[in-house]
Amino acid sequence: MAFTKEIGLVLAGFVLGTAGIKALTSGPAKKLCVQAVSKGLQVKAAGQDIIEQAKSNVDDIVAEATYLNEQEDLPVEPTVKNDAKKSTRKSAKKK
Repeated sequence: MAFTKEIGLVLAGFVLGTAGIKALTSGPAKKLCVQAVSKGLQVKAAGQDIIEQAKSNVDDIVAEATYLNEQEDLPVEPTVKNDAKKSTRKSAKKK
């Protein structure tokens, strides 16, 4: 009894598989598959555009941060020289 049940399941699978292949190769099903793949490719392209924009934004942020770090590493000129000139002028005027 179990043997006939297994044979029946195998035959049912074969029939359903054959019917499925025939259904997928029919004209309307083929058009539906083409449209589905087309929409999938559009979604993929949109996703890639979003990823490219995000990468561009990250590159801009990294470049700006690098620039700021380089600006902080530059030596700062002392402003004491200007103050010294002003103080000598004041003292010269007082005398």
